Formats: sequence, structure tokens, C-alpha cells
Amino acid sequence: MKPIRVLIVDDSASVRQVLSEIVNAEADMEVFATASNPYFAAERLREEIPDVIICDIEMPRMDGITFVQKLMSQRPIPVVICSSLAEAGSKMALQALEAGAVEIIAKPKVGTPQFLMEARTRICDAVRAASQASVRVRRPRAGGEGANSPQEKLTADAVLPPSNGRPIDRTTDKVVVIGASTGGTEALRRILEPLPVDCPGIAIVQHMPAGFTTAFAKRLDGLCRIEVREAVTGDRLMPGLALIAPGNHHLLLQRSGAQYHVEVRDGPLVTRHRPSVDVLFRSAARSAGANALGIIMTGMGDDGAKGMLELRQTGAHTIGQDEATCIVYGMPKEAMKAGAVEYEMALDRIPAEIVRFAHDQFPKTAPRAAQAR
Repeated sequence: MKPIRVLIVDDSASVRQVLSEIVNAEADMEVFATASNPYFAAERLREEIPDVIICDIEMPRMDGITFVQKLMSQRPIPVVICSSLAEAGSKMALQALEAGAVEIIAKPKVGTPQFLMEARTRICDAVRAASQASVRVRRPRAGGEGANSPQEKLTADAVLPPSNGRPIDRTTDKVVVIGASTGGTEALRRILEPLPVDCPGIAIVQHMPAGFTTAFAKRLDGLCRIEVREAVTGDRLMPGLALIAPGNHHLLLQRSGAQYHVEVRDGPLVTRHRPSVDVLFRSAARSAGANALGIIMTGMGDDGAKGMLELRQTGAHTIGQDEATCIVYGMPKEAMKAGAVEYEMALDRIPAEIVRFAHDQFPKTAPRAAQAR
């Protein structure tokens, strides 16, 4: 297979060098060019088109957000934003995703060997995910794993052991657990925005760097009728509330009597991610069982597939986003292959299914196996 060809755009020569070394060290990718600003990048793009662009936000002559907007309106190319603003949770980073960037990661910096190893893992996985992304011409909205993998791929066992107990019987209390990665920031908006204030409590894992989820949750909270905020240990999961896992922390669903609450926990990367969808789904299988609805959405890799299968085996309903509406049909595809997805459907149909689940009318959509392909 041909390696993934990467164009790096950053005004810092040292950052370009570090990113080039990380990319070129992988057998399945290579840097074909670097540029110190978007104007030089545009000149290079007139000669040859890369598979993926890694781009900073703060640059001279043209900022990264404007660059992404111009790309997506003229010649869409998958873009990974690599910026120090990601760690700070800047609104500019969120705007870059809204402009069409498919991933956002924090710039690598000097730190412990473990930090550097995890940074390399995130960067390489982001490039691989972006290379598979389906990007289309778009206008700004109104208003606004390789052989050289450096990180062992752990399972949810590293954070939460599997349950040996019997499935939990259905009760009147319901919860929704959602997992997403590449393309998930926009997909989550399209799911949460239409939901009514009496919808079940929702726990969400979106693969994001530390610090970024605070701004993301605030952005969604301003757009949605339901309340959306970053999760804190002890938060009760109530109707009309969505809690998002903080970047770089796992999110677990717990139950005390008739009430659900969440726990934010440190731990190793699970399926190469922290937070991990597998961890959230396994905790929901243990704590909610048949009272949960699990939803797996756009993203690369297989995080969430095993946890969703555990959910389904407890009697929970499960939904996978279909290929046509995914930016990257990876995580839902792996969950389908594992037999974890009960129903597969287009993104815009999922909010109505959440409402039906809340009123014990789920499902109203024919299972994927019964649909004409």
C-alpha cells in the first residue's frame, strides 16, 4: 500500500521538524512537504495534493481557521489541526472543527517519556483517521494501528474489570451512552440540538485532548435545549442533561439505588484512547444494562466495539451510525462486525430514536439486517 502523504503547515521550524520526525518514523506515512504558512502551502498544493494536512492555527499572513475554510470551500482535503490552543480549550480550536477540520490534537512538547509516547500515538492515529475521512465541499455555518505502534493497545480491563453479574432488569430510569471520534463534534451537535428537555440523561465520550472539552461542552450548551457540560465525578445523570468526558480522562457510569451518576477516572490509554468509549460502555453494561441505549458514531478504529457488545448482551438497545453519514466509518463498522449493533441508521434519524427509547416506543426502525442494501 502507498504511504499516507502528509503536508505540514506551521510557522515554527522546530515544530515542523518534530512533526516530520514523528510522521516519517511510521511505515505507513511520510511527509512529502512542509510550509511555514498557508500561502506557501497553497503554492505547494498547486503542484501536488497530499492525503492529509497537519496545520497550526496561529500563523503569519493567514490563520489556520481561514486556511481550512478556503480549503473546504474550494478543494477539500482532510486537515488535522495541531495547535497549542487545543490544550487550552480555545474557541478558535472549536471554530477550526466547525470550519471542516477532521481532528484536533495538542502540539507535542517536552515532557516525560510516557507523555511523548502518547503524543506520538495521538498524532499518528489522527493522521490515519484523517486519511480515511470523507470530506466534501462545505460553506461556513450561518453565524458563525501500524506495525510500528509505540503504545500497547489495552482493553477496558485496564480500567474496569468485566462484570460477572446477571443483566439488570428494565426499570423506568433510562440513560443514553454515546461514543464518537473523528467527525464526532459536528455529529454530536446534530444529535443533541433537536432533543427535548425531558430526554434521558446522556453520557458522552468524544475523543479530544485535555482542556478542549470544556469549550466544546459550552458551545453545545448554547445551541441545545438540554443542558450540556463537562462531567465531574459525582454528577448525577438526570433527564435533560448531557455530560461529556473531560479530555485525557475516562468516564464511567455508576448507579446508587435508583440514581445514576458519573465518575471521572485517570488510567492508561484503552484501545489507544483516554477517554475510551469501551470504558464508558462497559460501565453502562455493569450499572444500567437493559436500561441503557448505546450509540456508536463516526470515528476510526475499534474503540467501543467490545463495550457495545457487552451492553447488547445485557439487553440494552444499541445503534450504529451508518456509513453514508459517517466522516470515518470505522468504529461503527467494527461494532457491526462484532455483532454489537442492533440497529444501523443515518445520523439525523438518531435523535427521534432517543425520544422513542425514552417513551418505551423503541425501536421504530427496521434492523440493518432487514434493510435492503
